[in-house]
Amino acid sequence: MKIGKMRAMTMGMALALGTMGVLASPALAQTNAEATENRFDARAADVITLFNTDRDPAEVFADAFLSQVPPEQFAAVTAQLVAQLGDIVGVETVEQTGENGAKITLRFEKALASGPMTLEAAAPYKISGLLLNDIHPIDAGADTLSADIEALSGSKAAWFGPIDGDPIFTYGDATKPFALGSTFKLYVLAALSRAVSEGRLAWDQVVTLDQKSFPSGRLQTWPDGSPVTLHTAATLMISISDNTATDLVMKALGREAIEAEMRASGHTLAGKTLPFLTTREMFVIKSSDIGESYAAASEAERRAILASLDLEDITEDQFLETFTSGTPVLIEDIEWFASMTDQMGLMRLLAGLPDDTARQIMAVNTALGESDEEGWSYVGYKGGSEAGVLNMSWLLQDESGQWHMLAISQMDPDSEIDTAALLMMAKRILALAE
Repeated sequence: MKIGKMRAMTMGMALALGTMGVLASPALAQTNAEATENRFDARAADVITLFNTDRDPAEVFADAFLSQVPPEQFAAVTAQLVAQLGDIVGVETVEQTGENGAKITLRFEKALASGPMTLEAAAPYKISGLLLNDIHPIDAGADTLSADIEALSGSKAAWFGPIDGDPIFTYGDATKPFALGSTFKLYVLAALSRAVSEGRLAWDQVVTLDQKSFPSGRLQTWPDGSPVTLHTAATLMISISDNTATDLVMKALGREAIEAEMRASGHTLAGKTLPFLTTREMFVIKSSDIGESYAAASEAERRAILASLDLEDITEDQFLETFTSGTPVLIEDIEWFASMTDQMGLMRLLAGLPDDTARQIMAVNTALGESDEEGWSYVGYKGGSEAGVLNMSWLLQDESGQWHMLAISQMDPDSEIDTAALLMMAKRILALAE
């Protein structure tokens, strides 16, 4: 789900410095052929100086770039990069890709950051565009990685390895329940796939858009009564974490079928999640005055509360106040929960589905870059968050056909979670397999 800020993790870790542009360095001030040939190397080196000194960005970047990314914003972005990737070490490579363009790779302590750089056509060849959109972690070892995860706020857990074998990396208690955020939608997807395989539903079956949830998503803006296939709804549910699409699929399935799927996966903590809420039910409960009483209620009492719940009893203002404030709300009591061990059972279930459609849907948005996916024949993903909650979960298949899971969770009842930082941790864990 993406509860207000429950993100589907559709961000890749494209840490953009914008369409970017210091008086020229001495080499760039030259007008001879040698200076022209070296202009890309010189400008890449200039970018390094901006990380390490208080040099004026106007000496390096073109006015057009600075109009989009002012010096203050550039400083904030560079600080974010250093916080996530470690101190910058230097220029790794510069590969010219055109008359005015090159791909540059910068080395940080914990990762290589690559992307296109464009220079103005005339001297002093200031930078008019720069985008570091391919972040590749440098394996610094499991001990260093564990220490970096430990430094994150709140409680954390991670697991990476074959779904039927010994882990490559683990951190934290694999049996501790963590809030999943939108990752709960994988249970819905698995239940839908089962229903299709058993002939109870069909991927091309049309359902009517007759009730809407709140963002994230798109279907909440579609006309009432729109016809939507279950395949379309499921794809939106997973790829962009569409909450209205999720509730449409859940209505078609019925709550009982999804709860049965959770149990079928071997989930050991189902009682903490049940009854399995729709996204709109979650929004109504958490934004109303019944949140505390629902959190304290037994499963039977919760089901009684849901039976009388007014799903229209929420305004957009209430939604925004509750779910975009950045303040965690009952995240340890009202959510969808699973431990790393529980998620392993879910991934086994998804890997074993006889119909490949669900896995194809999971592969639409993997939240990874091309370099991260190298060596894997299949990558599927779902992540989710709300204030104080972040989970990222991948199902991967190596070239020998063996299935793996990478999952990482962070939960902090006192503050929001840094999405980019946790994604970087996940990428560094994935790099341990290389």
